[in-house]
Amino acid sequence: MSITVEVDLPEEVIREARTLGLLESKRMTAMLAEELSRRRAGRELRRMLDQVRSASGAEMSMEEVNAEVKAARAERRLRCATRTMSRSSPVPWLRLPMRS
Repeated sequence: MSITVEVDLPEEVIREARTLGLLESKRMTAMLAEELSRRRAGRELRRMLDQVRSASGAEMSMEEVNAEVKAARAERRLRCATRTMSRSSPVPWLRLPMRS
């Protein structure tokens, strides 16, 4: 499905947008998709913040926060390492130079 959209723009905006290819259908579609994605992410972030703010319980100590951050970073490193693991390395996070 497609629709036709008519927009009133100042001449200067039209000239610059046309020069940059921003008035082409594919680019307009991409810009709208990017904006929709940003708005979804914003809504999700606000939802998560509301959950955090409404959570009950004791506050975490700085040591607990640091431990959580350290664990999350280690998990992320492991995920990234297993995706980019070198075939010649028996250890996922150790990348060996390629031999010629």
